[in-house]
Amino acid sequence: MTPAAPRFLLVAGEASGDLLGADLIAGLKARFPNACFAGIGGARMREAGMEIWQPMERLSIMGLVEVLKHLPSLLALRRTVFRRTLQEKPDVFIGIDAPDFNLGLEKKLKRAGIRTAHYVSPSIWAWRENRAEKIGRSADRVLCLFPMEPPIYARHRVDARFVGHPLANAFALHPDKLAARRALGIPEDALVLAMLPGSRLGEIRRLGRDFLGAAVLLRKEFPDLRVLAPMANASCRAAFAELMRGAGLTEPGTEPLAMLLDGRAHECMIAADAILLASGTAALEAMLAKRPMVVAYRIAPMTYRIVKTLGMLKTQVYSLPNILAGRSVVPELMQEDCTPQALADALAPMLRARALPTDTLTEFVRVHESLSGEHDAAAAIAELLDAP
Repeated sequence: MTPAAPRFLLVAGEASGDLLGADLIAGLKARFPNACFAGIGGARMREAGMEIWQPMERLSIMGLVEVLKHLPSLLALRRTVFRRTLQEKPDVFIGIDAPDFNLGLEKKLKRAGIRTAHYVSPSIWAWRENRAEKIGRSADRVLCLFPMEPPIYARHRVDARFVGHPLANAFALHPDKLAARRALGIPEDALVLAMLPGSRLGEIRRLGRDFLGAAVLLRKEFPDLRVLAPMANASCRAAFAELMRGAGLTEPGTEPLAMLLDGRAHECMIAADAILLASGTAALEAMLAKRPMVVAYRIAPMTYRIVKTLGMLKTQVYSLPNILAGRSVVPELMQEDCTPQALADALAPMLRARALPTDTLTEFVRVHESLSGEHDAAAAIAELLDAP
């Protein structure tokens, strides 16, 4: 029998998870007005009504080498969350993404008799499909953002639901570029590049200089180019601003190379003629914005060597637009291919054209329409309350 005031514990580790968590909390509150929410999350989850035990930034670590550096503190935090969750006795524990942290925690909680759900499937189609079975041992139910994922889990007898991607509803099918420019105070006829070097400090450090170098090169061909750089948070803004100062791009009396903004990434993408971004959720957002893009990424050299040596990566494509389309629709410049010159060379024809090719636009619209879920995320969690 469903409790009148169920208690949910959630753990999210980054900005995209914070957004998913806030939307999930809103959906669960609509079903259970007296429900309680607690755990690890960000500002959006706090605003949605969740008691925050720890800030999610403690989990925002990428790469094998980077994780190893912080492993003792991460393990200590996971033990603390495990003990506190057992004390709280929630009706459902929900791990949102952050698989390295959440799946081990979910496995222990499931063994202890607590219902568990994992929201956002790890990229089993890119790494190792047999991980699906292991994930099923951690989570009573997996909530998937992409339609190709539940069939993979079904092959391993794991309960998985395609709940759709909330970003599909955050963008119009045909976004209004001129309205976005007016909202940002950008002239309607300006040539605009949106630059998104990542939402983590490590990404800013690894990609920021190359992104800025590409913009410097592009300014030689396009002297009036405006660069918009929406920053995920204050820390990322400070780090990127420091890179600009270090490169002499913010000299007194000169116009800064890039205009830094707090948030407003979606508006910047829609307003842009082309987008340079770090591989990840931003690539999906750029696709939904229906804008030309170049996707770049670089991980720590040691992490990259380990991944390549062990053959851990099972795909030759990395960005979500290419994965969802099933073919190459956007250029990817990864690791040693991610240089200022290569980035500028890939972006230049996009800035000249100022629009997507018709076939690419058609594909972006098709993928956008496919991302509406067959199930509602809050409903999929609510069903677990009645599970035997």
